Amino acid sequence: MKAVVMRRRGGPEVLQVEEVPTPVPGPGEVLVRVYACGLNHLDLYTRAGAQGRKAKLPHILGLEPAGEIAALGEGVAGWEVGDRVLVGAFIVCGTCEFCQAGMDNLCRRRQIIGVDRWGGYAEYVVAPAANLMRLAPHISYEAAAAVQAAFGTAWHMLVSRARIRPGETVLVLAAGSGIGTAAIQIARHFGCRVIATASSGEKLEKARALGADVLINYRQQPRFSLAVMEATGGRGADIVFEHVGSDTWKESVASLAFRGRLVFCGSTTGRWGETDLWGVFYKEAEILGSFGATRADFQAVMERVEQGIFQPVIDRVFPLEEAAEAHRYLEDRRVFGKVVLRIP
Repeated sequence: MKAVVMRRRGGPEVLQVEEVPTPVPGPGEVLVRVYACGLNHLDLYTRAGAQGRKAKLPHILGLEPAGEIAALGEGVAGWEVGDRVLVGAFIVCGTCEFCQAGMDNLCRRRQIIGVDRWGGYAEYVVAPAANLMRLAPHISYEAAAAVQAAFGTAWHMLVSRARIRPGETVLVLAAGSGIGTAAIQIARHFGCRVIATASSGEKLEKARALGADVLINYRQQPRFSLAVMEATGGRGADIVFEHVGSDTWKESVASLAFRGRLVFCGSTTGRWGETDLWGVFYKEAEILGSFGATRADFQAVMERVEQGIFQPVIDRVFPLEEAAEAHRYLEDRRVFGKVVLRIP
């Protein structure tokens, strides 16, 4: 099969198109013919060996493959060759304390497709049948590949962790990112007012089209907490949706309302952030970590995608052979929404 293989860690140049043997599904597994795969910052970290992501080499990236079943492993029931599917990224044990409690995103024996085993930057990928989600005929493979990491993670952050409620004000950082575009739609779905930040007027206007009510250009207003307070009459945001990290952390904390919740899932610009401790305890604010999404989160998201309530935002689709250029494009922060690879 054709695949994009990394045989060493480094920049986008380590991604090379090669012919490699097509994998064979084992018991309980399926072979999926991949037609599209979403790109994520986790791909960039794994490629570079950053943030503790040291994949065994050679490696194939890609945690969001979508396609159709090409072969079934022994013992697989309920699926047929030709079924359209989306492959869930998290492989979980199902038996640990977290899996048993419905918090499978925290499984202590978790593996991630495209990180801990070969992923979807290839014509075929093998995955456990338990990881499959059926894909409705009207959803394209490209759209399906743009859903999981963006909407699943944003849903877990806003709904499962921050306990979003109608009428609240939600501040979405980096609204032009894939996860930012998802957060705007989820917040609007719950009847919330959305304040969006982005690095350009063009991105902000696109955020407005998705439903953002207040727009803040953080390059022009680096102390964006002042703009948040002005827009809320000095009250602040009930929820701050943070995933940028060091560059925005201090201002994100300062943007919180009394009893506000700052929920974060990443730290793209750095792992360390200055925190005004007084501002947290005096306001009885909450700082909530959030990792990935549970299967229940993702099922809730897919129901709304199928109904047309949520619309994945795709900035650009690259052919598989241009995976290295797609990584450069994502790293340059030119993106509004998701970047997707197409595998014909």
